[in-house]
Amino acid sequence: MTLRVGYLVKRSSWRAFQETKAAGKLRALQRRKDPTVASLRPTHEAHQRTVDEVMAAFDSLGVDAIEIDAKTRDLKKKKFALVVTVGGDGTLLRASHYVSDVPVLGINSAPDSSVGFFCGAAGWSRKEIAGTAKRQGLLETLERALDGRMQARVLSRMQVTIGKKVVSSRILNDALFCHRSPAATSRYLIEAKGITEEHKSSGLWVGPAAGSTAAQRSAGGKVLPLESDKLQLVVREPYTPKGERYRLRTFTVGPDEPIVVRSKMREALIFLDGPDLVVKPEFGDVITFARSSEPLALLGLATRRSVSSKRD
Repeated sequence: MTLRVGYLVKRSSWRAFQETKAAGKLRALQRRKDPTVASLRPTHEAHQRTVDEVMAAFDSLGVDAIEIDAKTRDLKKKKFALVVTVGGDGTLLRASHYVSDVPVLGINSAPDSSVGFFCGAAGWSRKEIAGTAKRQGLLETLERALDGRMQARVLSRMQVTIGKKVVSSRILNDALFCHRSPAATSRYLIEAKGITEEHKSSGLWVGPAAGSTAAQRSAGGKVLPLESDKLQLVVREPYTPKGERYRLRTFTVGPDEPIVVRSKMREALIFLDGPDLVVKPEFGDVITFARSSEPLALLGLATRRSVSSKRD
């Protein structure tokens, strides 16, 4: 029986520039050797070498490799054995929204320029391209992932509900709730731990443990153990007039404790696992953040230490 593998490949920044009207400006910056574009081409070349190696490995292994695209709804229904992402953490997060009970292997396609916190394998580095470092191929890695020899780490995810509608039950990193304009004040009520508070701030981050090393940490939150089933909320730049102090500025809740936020904004947004998935709650909407019943199994993270994750 042929194994079916779903895969998602990042479009590099170099490729994105080439396909837009900004290509001319990119070439001009290159001619001037501007430092803002110095790493774009080398990063693209490393990424492309990694993509080529992954595609060749799929052919060698004889798997039925199907690309995840805008038409994909849920990989669970098609009985995939594995999902592979080639890019960085952002690529893995995008693919994870289609995944329920399928293990995921993230391949960091350009490890010199991408953190790849959620990625269990690495692609080509600049030293390997230059021949000054030994290359460890991805064929064996993919083979181990498919035959069950690569250990999985099961991570909790978060469910986000507006009113009675579940917006997503597959949030691995975080949600950002704020005014649509970064220069405007975010106004809302928080209900948690038996406390209700009215806040003014730049918004708030909330997410499961897997996202605690990224924006939550940067905003003053704690780094939670990856295996934790808690949720953490961190308020961004709280406005506290007259020396007041918020009790619900930074806190965690247990797996059976939801966090409720009531919007007091006419133009609010919720960004889910990055900038691509966005919902628009209305004034008075009740938003509930809770632990999801759909955890995610990531391969290759068994010995991963906590470091900051980014979206690439």
